[in-house]
Amino acid sequence: MAKKSMIEREKKRQKLMKRYSEKRKILKQRIASTKSLLAKFVIYESLQKLPRNSLPCRCHNRCIMTGRPKAYYRDFGLSRHVLREMGHQGLLPGLTKSAW
Repeated sequence: MAKKSMIEREKKRQKLMKRYSEKRKILKQRIASTKSLLAKFVIYESLQKLPRNSLPCRCHNRCIMTGRPKAYYRDFGLSRHVLREMGHQGLLPGLTKSAW
């Protein structure tokens, strides 16, 4: 189980990312459409003033059940440990234990 503080930090980042995504998108479009180099610098400056945690690349996928950041399966939203246990119990449709 991950620390509660780390899980809450990720939730905060998700919230910030959603809040500033539209503003970030508009600023990037303005940069692309602007011809003047000086105007681009001004727009870049306003883009850099946005919170750092609002960047999409700072968000990390975490397991829904445990909050584990590593060994995350996107299809299920679970880490490998939880995926294996739930697969054995038959709780995930379409997932069977392979044996060879």
